[in-house]
Amino acid sequence: MQTETMTPQHSAANQRRGKFTLRDLGWALFVIIGSLLAWNEYGANMDVYEDAILAGSAIGLIWLGRFWPSFQPATVVVTLLSVLAIYTYASHGNAFSANEQAFFLKYLISSQSAIMWMNALFILAMITYFLALYQKSEFTGKVATAMVWSAAVFGLVGMMVRWRESYLINVDYGHIPVSSLYEVFILFVVLTALIYLYYEQKYKTKTLGGFVMLVISAAVGFILWYTFDREAHVIQPLVPALKSWWMKIHVPANFIGYGTFSIAAMVGLAYLITAKVAEKNPDSGFVKRMPSLELMDDLMYKNIALGFAFFTIATVLGAMWAAEAWGGYWSWDPKETWALIVWLNYAAWLHIRMSKGWRGKPMAWWALIGLLVTTFAFLGVNMFLSGLHSYGEL
Repeated sequence: MQTETMTPQHSAANQRRGKFTLRDLGWALFVIIGSLLAWNEYGANMDVYEDAILAGSAIGLIWLGRFWPSFQPATVVVTLLSVLAIYTYASHGNAFSANEQAFFLKYLISSQSAIMWMNALFILAMITYFLALYQKSEFTGKVATAMVWSAAVFGLVGMMVRWRESYLINVDYGHIPVSSLYEVFILFVVLTALIYLYYEQKYKTKTLGGFVMLVISAAVGFILWYTFDREAHVIQPLVPALKSWWMKIHVPANFIGYGTFSIAAMVGLAYLITAKVAEKNPDSGFVKRMPSLELMDDLMYKNIALGFAFFTIATVLGAMWAAEAWGGYWSWDPKETWALIVWLNYAAWLHIRMSKGWRGKPMAWWALIGLLVTTFAFLGVNMFLSGLHSYGEL
């Protein structure tokens, strides 16, 4: 396995993480004040569990912003745009119809406008990343990265504003936007993009961006089809089983797992292509531009390990939610069964790697096949099977 050398930048980053800087203090105050304002505004409608989730989210944001400073300005922009949208709705009497009257809502920051901007930017980013790889252009790569950041910001703004819009349509409709298949696809592309951006920054390479954007763009294609063919963007009331605070923690944990598994698969695809080209022409310009095979192998492992941890947490949380909603921790429902298959698949991947030392092509192929298994558990079950989770079907 390739080990990272300690560059001056790495050393400075490690030293910074050991100290609490003025910027860290400002970030912590920003998150705490924002959380208190949110609680003051909406706390009357929150129960003790939701209070705990808000407090835990604030602590998590403070830690994440300190661990990954690039996340801080993106969060500030998301906050400002979301507040602007909420204020605009309020200035129009909290009427949902304001999204057709106010210019910025209609064309930029209503939930549907923001999500459409997200979709367009992700597809453009994929094209731009591959163009940067082909042209060997550092500037084009930076443009692609900026597009991904912008797409993630628009996606988060769309989700935050959609949350508010659900209450404006009907108080009984109000819910966090991670309940329908349409909403979780948005969550998936945003989380996958943010996780990718972290690794892009950590490993200082943009050549994997186009490959990761392939799976994100496929999800965007589904979102667009689901929007225009099924009108899935229309906000609907929650089914009774989803009216639970468990949803606020189970679903995000699940989709961190799905996102990292997807990144691992796309890195595996890049690994297999690079290895194939290297066998025929070790001096190929493509091979020289791509990260080393050792680095890609390591990146696959880190993503699957992270995803496995979060998927395990999500599965446990899901069992606890099932016990509350349906009276039992496990019902062998198709969704539960396929979640177990996904868990066993990646548990085996990690076990074989750590106990047998498997590396390279077999693990890359396994990561790709694992994505097919995960996709069926995520989407195929909703399409072809029924059960207690039938509210998520197409």
